[in-house]
Amino acid sequence: LLHHTVCVSGPFQFVWPWGRCMGSDCGPGGSQSRAVWCAHVDGWTTLHTNCDQSQRPSNQQNCFRVCDWHKDLYDWKLGAWNQCVSVSARTFGGMRPYVCNGGEEGIQTREVGCVLKSDESPGDDNICEYFEPKPRLEQACLIPCPHDCVVSEFTPWTSCSKTCGTGLKNRVRSVLVPPLFGGSACPNLTEFQTCKPGPCKGPEGVYSLRVGPWMPCSLPISRPVRQAKRRKGKGEARERPGVKDPDTRELIQKKRTRNRLNRQESPFWDIQLGYQSRTVSCAHRNGSTVGLSRCLPRDLPLTVQSCILAKDCKLSEWADWGPCSKACLDPDPESSRGQRSRTRRVHQFSVGEGEDCPPLEETEPCDPQGDGVLPCATYSFTLNICYTWRTTEWSDCRVDSLLSQQDRRRSNQTGLCGGGLQNREVYFQFLPACLAASRPVDSKLCGGPIPNTSQLCHIPCPIECEVSPWGAWGPCTYENCDVQKGKKGFKLRKREISNEPTGGPGNCPHLVEAVPCDEPSCWAWRLVRLDECIPDGELPCGPGTQIPQVQCVNSTGDMVDKELCGGAPAPEPIACDVPCPKDCVLSDWTSWSSCSQTCSSKTIEGKQLRTRSVLAYNAGEGGGMCPNSSSLQEVRNCNEHACTVYHWQTGPWGPCTEDPSASALNTTTGPRSAAGPNTNGQGPCSQGMQTRKVICVRVNVGQVPPKKCPESPRPGTVRPCRMPCKKDCIVTPFSDWSQCSPTCDAAGNIQKKKQSRKRVILQLPANGGQDCPEVLEEEKDCEAPKVCPGYRWKSHKWRRCQLVPWYIREDSPGAQETCGPGLQTRAVSCRQLDGAQADIGECLKFANTMPPISQRCQLPCQDDCQLTNWSKFSSCTADCVGVRTRKRLLVGRSKKKDKCKNTQMYPLSETQYCPCDKYNAQPLGNWSDCILAGGDRVESLPGTKVQGNIKECGQGYRYQAMVCYDQDNRLVETSRCNSHGYIEEACIIPCPSDCKLSEWSNWSRCSKSCGSGVKVRSKWLREKPYNGGRPCPKLDHINQVYEVVPCISDCSQYVWVAEPWSVWKVSNLDLKENCGEGVQTRKVRCMLNTIDGPSESVEDYLCDPEDMPLGTRGSRLPCPEDCVLSDWSSWNRCSLVRITGRRPIISIHVSGRQCPDTTEKEPCSLNLNCFHYFYNITDWSTCQLSANAVCGNGIKTRMLDCVRSDSKSIDLNLERKWQMNISCVVECPVNCQLSDWSAWSECSHMCGLDGRMWRSRVVVQGSQGDGRPCPSQLEQWKPCPVRPCYRWQYSPWSECRVEEVVCGAGLRYRNLSCVVSDGSREGEGSMVEEELCGGLELAVNRDKLIILKETCVLPCPGECYLMEWSDWSPCLSVCAKGAGVDFGSVQVRSRAVMAQEPENVQLCPDQDWESRPCIDGECFEYKWMSSTWSGSSRVTWCQRSDGLNVTGGCPPINPPRDDNNSCDPPCQMPLSFCTEAGVCMCEEGYTEVMSSSGQLNRCSPIPILEIPTAGDKKTDVKTSRAINPTLPATIQPGRTGRTWYLQPFGPDGKLKMWVYGVAAGALVLLMFIVSMIYLAW
Repeated sequence: LLHHTVCVSGPFQFVWPWGRCMGSDCGPGGSQSRAVWCAHVDGWTTLHTNCDQSQRPSNQQNCFRVCDWHKDLYDWKLGAWNQCVSVSARTFGGMRPYVCNGGEEGIQTREVGCVLKSDESPGDDNICEYFEPKPRLEQACLIPCPHDCVVSEFTPWTSCSKTCGTGLKNRVRSVLVPPLFGGSACPNLTEFQTCKPGPCKGPEGVYSLRVGPWMPCSLPISRPVRQAKRRKGKGEARERPGVKDPDTRELIQKKRTRNRLNRQESPFWDIQLGYQSRTVSCAHRNGSTVGLSRCLPRDLPLTVQSCILAKDCKLSEWADWGPCSKACLDPDPESSRGQRSRTRRVHQFSVGEGEDCPPLEETEPCDPQGDGVLPCATYSFTLNICYTWRTTEWSDCRVDSLLSQQDRRRSNQTGLCGGGLQNREVYFQFLPACLAASRPVDSKLCGGPIPNTSQLCHIPCPIECEVSPWGAWGPCTYENCDVQKGKKGFKLRKREISNEPTGGPGNCPHLVEAVPCDEPSCWAWRLVRLDECIPDGELPCGPGTQIPQVQCVNSTGDMVDKELCGGAPAPEPIACDVPCPKDCVLSDWTSWSSCSQTCSSKTIEGKQLRTRSVLAYNAGEGGGMCPNSSSLQEVRNCNEHACTVYHWQTGPWGPCTEDPSASALNTTTGPRSAAGPNTNGQGPCSQGMQTRKVICVRVNVGQVPPKKCPESPRPGTVRPCRMPCKKDCIVTPFSDWSQCSPTCDAAGNIQKKKQSRKRVILQLPANGGQDCPEVLEEEKDCEAPKVCPGYRWKSHKWRRCQLVPWYIREDSPGAQETCGPGLQTRAVSCRQLDGAQADIGECLKFANTMPPISQRCQLPCQDDCQLTNWSKFSSCTADCVGVRTRKRLLVGRSKKKDKCKNTQMYPLSETQYCPCDKYNAQPLGNWSDCILAGGDRVESLPGTKVQGNIKECGQGYRYQAMVCYDQDNRLVETSRCNSHGYIEEACIIPCPSDCKLSEWSNWSRCSKSCGSGVKVRSKWLREKPYNGGRPCPKLDHINQVYEVVPCISDCSQYVWVAEPWSVWKVSNLDLKENCGEGVQTRKVRCMLNTIDGPSESVEDYLCDPEDMPLGTRGSRLPCPEDCVLSDWSSWNRCSLVRITGRRPIISIHVSGRQCPDTTEKEPCSLNLNCFHYFYNITDWSTCQLSANAVCGNGIKTRMLDCVRSDSKSIDLNLERKWQMNISCVVECPVNCQLSDWSAWSECSHMCGLDGRMWRSRVVVQGSQGDGRPCPSQLEQWKPCPVRPCYRWQYSPWSECRVEEVVCGAGLRYRNLSCVVSDGSREGEGSMVEEELCGGLELAVNRDKLIILKETCVLPCPGECYLMEWSDWSPCLSVCAKGAGVDFGSVQVRSRAVMAQEPENVQLCPDQDWESRPCIDGECFEYKWMSSTWSGSSRVTWCQRSDGLNVTGGCPPINPPRDDNNSCDPPCQMPLSFCTEAGVCMCEEGYTEVMSSSGQLNRCSPIPILEIPTAGDKKTDVKTSRAINPTLPATIQPGRTGRTWYLQPFGPDGKLKMWVYGVAAGALVLLMFIVSMIYLAW
């Protein structure tokens, strides 16, 4: 920001912010500067002299230079937020607005400063701002609106407080919402109303005895003399001579021990008996206290009683904290922390009314401390053990795992290849010292993600061997040219491997074939060319010779030194003929054609043909004659060797066996543990050897002796190999034995349990390794304790009843010294279940509630009736039959007293019906999910496997809970109904069916016979998927899927073959000369081209018609002495002009006739004789897999054409390299992999009808590609066995009881009963025997403090008093729904006043209420409600959004009026009423007729528009007056249609919207009519 000081006039200084603090040392002593300049008020800079120099700010100051290490010394100190201040009050000083909606916007501030962390001394804010921006000093807040007190409706009036005279009736209400944030106080919660039931016949009772509360317990005043006498008497007793008999002495000792146990001499109790007293007074009905004599003569209540002096529980100091349950540091901050605990001991139990003992043990979350703590999921600090995930080896790659189980496309799956799936097991191990694998452990010790249990893999598809076509037969040669023996040899032909197969060339068919021959030779002469024909005798024409040019070649065609061919005669010169002018002229011989057969036999011979033609006939006498037609062609034999072909045939390689020459041997020593030194499980490997069978085979015959085949190409029969390494089975050591659950039940009975352990196979045996052990799991009985450890309280005998000392109570009326109410105590000790003495702390932890150590007692007086205790009830002969009784007897003198013989006062027997144990079983709730048989197996062993192949469908069972009731409709255990708790029913989980397609059809033919085209194959849909099966690929409209790939056809596979030209046929034949214009013909056929040449004729359409040679040609046959020329040569390549030529054979010209031109030219014309060439490459095909592959690696191909500019494909001659294949991947269809079902959860309810157990599974690996999708059901539930819900429950409080008087301080009581319920409603239940709650903690609603009695006050007649507290109101939120504001939740209870005498109302105490916070309160809204008008009035009230009528809560602004006096002038017309808007309106069915002044004049009935129905015979529309406009049309007499009431005005007196709509429509219609009339003109 720009700081500046404004001058009074003229320029002022501008100050730039302070710059960075600079200095050599950190801390104070730095300096910072800033720029200061003088500027005019308009903003431009001026001279410094124009500004007042005395006011010039400083441009340099000292500062604190901050360094990085200051971050550890300084930090921001944040003060508490101040009270929220209204924005309006803060800004304008005004008052808060009267209308408040939810809350008022405010601002609260706080102090923020930079302080030194060590002593919080203030520092410069710049220091902290260097590291972190200064926290905000203000924030928005909301000032809640005042919330008035909200009370409920009044209860009905009580009955009159008196039965005669003048009394009061009361009605009360309770507080629902306390006044908050300055809201209005609560109104009176009580209303009074006098009542007079009738006059009293006698005098009314005026005085009542009132007792006060008991005073605190205190010790009686000591009497030293009496105590001294008592001590003296005891001392004399001790001086009696002892008993010397040992047996008697032992009995006395046991008795003393027993008595000592019965006495409260335990260090945990210090019981002192005292007394307490209370006052008795006489009260007037107006509430005043009068003399006691006014209430006499009456029997006075007891004023003194025995008591136990209250002593609070005393505890020891807390012991040190125990170790943290978590012994490692978890890097995940959100992971659960450990727990640690500490305890304290009881020094003194509470007695009397003393404060009970607080908890003796407490826990807190913790983290391990110390420098040596290791990270979790890897190390355990206490055991120095590594815990980690372990996996078995990946299984073999299997392709069938990716196929549907219902896919029958491939009956033989052994040849499948391509993409596959591997599985493995995952378990948990610990590694001692983190060195090697060891036994499985509990999965809880391992952290981090679970390793994958499956992965994609690839099985290489076998590459089939591809070989080239056979080459031509070679010359007859010796098998070994170095050793030339005999006169027999072989002709060989070979082929090459064009695509090397998997496994090497040994898997290819034979590559050499041989036929025997005679007169072999290793070298021969090869004719290269013939020289020109040279006439003999240096003549210009006539017979001559041609010298052959030859080379010496070996059997493979390679040129060698000519000396090697010296043994064979060289080719002789060949006779030839140069025609003279009158001779017949012939063309040169054509090349020999391909041999017609590959071999010769008795029936077939190979032939070759060559031809020549007549170029000019002889002229006259003396000229050489032309040969006949048969001399124009020559035929010779070829491939004269017999059709007896031999070759070597190899068998498959055998297994790799040990090579005896190798020294290494395979050894195994048994199944090894994973903890052994060789963790990879591989033994030593050795060099081996493989053999195969090689035989000589004659084609089409079979095996022949080896000598028939040449030895040189014989394949080998032995090759070295690497023997597969033996793999022994590797297993982990056994896991630790699983923990034994408690083997003692609640009653202390021994239960037999089993524990188990397991081990996991890490590596399966292979190649002859040691097999795995059969036993992978072991089980044994748990070691049961001889005596189950357990603890119980033992209560000893009650001591004698102790009375209040006589000197204290001797003044009480009617008191006797030796009898009356007293108190007795007993000892309580802790025992084991076997009776042995135990520490009392064990019982506090494990035993039930400690029994009481004191009780009230009564020492009978002489006049009292004394009875024995009740006996047990007699047994019943049968259930539901007869009765059972129990008895008691009078004791002592009571047998002779008449009042004791009164059986009504003192019954001596009781009778009750025998219990009726009848039970009824009923089904309960819905059926569970269908659970597969065996699917509820619970994996309880450590080292749990994680796998994905889980049975998903088939027959299972579903369960429905059974509930059992007794004859009183009380819930009992299901075993009473002879049921195990379930109804079981078979069910079916349908198996998923995948999309099924047919097999691929055969590939179609390539769409082009020359060049690149496409070929197609297809599949069709056989069955759609259902039940979550694999989806289908995208299909076309006829449910087919296609695959189109490019293809290429060899343009030379079909060729035109032309036969030699026929003899000239001269059209104008001169009888003297055979010359002139003529015609030659020949046959042209389309033939299949093979490596041996054209082989057979095919249809002409397979050959290119544009390339078809001519079958007829016309020309001029030279006449004698004409120049004879050869045929035209081929045209050269076109540049601008292309040229062809021919050579003269006879260049003699007579009569001036010269030879014509020997060359011919023609212009180049595009696409006629001149062409352009370009490459045409197709798109990449789809990814092509091997025939046996499902997915995985494949190839994409494309085709390349050489295309001529006339769109004709020609044979390709590559001038650049093109990539025609690329690798690709087809995604594998991986099915969804799920984990095992987890163990069944604990029941959601420990008892009751709604209990459910759940189990779940997780997706280990989602589906990929077209794999089967994951099922939607990842959770399953089944009902829990129904168990009765037992709980301790209080009975309602009794009425306040005051003994022997009418009013005053008394007691009220309640019982603690065992209640059974079905758990559906907490408050309901049926009382059952207390034994059924014996195993429960003695607590009510989790409150262990059991209170069965409490003091109360019974009001005296005429007294005004406070009622008992109401129940806590439901938890409600203090909120404003419209504003979205919540200020917390609260609940409240209140005490209303109850009065009995009208004159005492003024003396009543104040009503009371109290509130407490709660959570999850509900937010309510309040709105005004009103009834319909009744005449000129109506009822209005406030209603809460849940439908409860309340007082308070509704907005005080504009409440609805409850009379119609708000209209001015008042609505006095019949059938009219005043609306909330203050407008007079008519009731429904009537319309308003207004006066000229706008006032309501009268209410007129609205005409009724009757719409006839289909069944109405009257179709005319009638208007009639409404009989009762408020009744629906269906109940009006004589109405069969629907009735519409046309009311133009609404309840507020304003026109309704439909009136405006009708008016607008009429206006538009009128404008339309006017416009039409205008246009018509």
